[in-house]
Amino acid sequence: MESTGNIDKMTTLSQVMAKLAQRGVHREFRMNENCEMKFENSERIYQPADLTIIKTYRFEGPSSPDDNAVLYLVKDSDGNIGMIIDSYGADSNYPGEDFDKFLREIAFDETEDYNY
Repeated sequence: MESTGNIDKMTTLSQVMAKLAQRGVHREFRMNENCEMKFENSERIYQPADLTIIKTYRFEGPSSPDDNAVLYLVKDSDGNIGMIIDSYGADSNYPGEDFDKFLREIAFDETEDYNY
């Protein structure tokens, strides 16, 4: 697994998610069918300016490009931390361009607090 500038010891999505869960990060930010980004179990609708990506983890499958995924660790303007998970390449979890456009507009402020 590659992280921005670092090669980390954790090599699978499930390993990183388990480590994040130990630190209290369980919930996901998800884009719904109306192209609204929401925090799991919340009705709040987020705009890109409400979020900051604080860590990016990329995973590449050993034998197939279909196994590629990315986990973004995201903090909202209220201090809540959650994940955005997406496969990348030809088979994104989110069809259309709305998700990609939304993601590109989120600010990055990477921290080493979540290096695994």
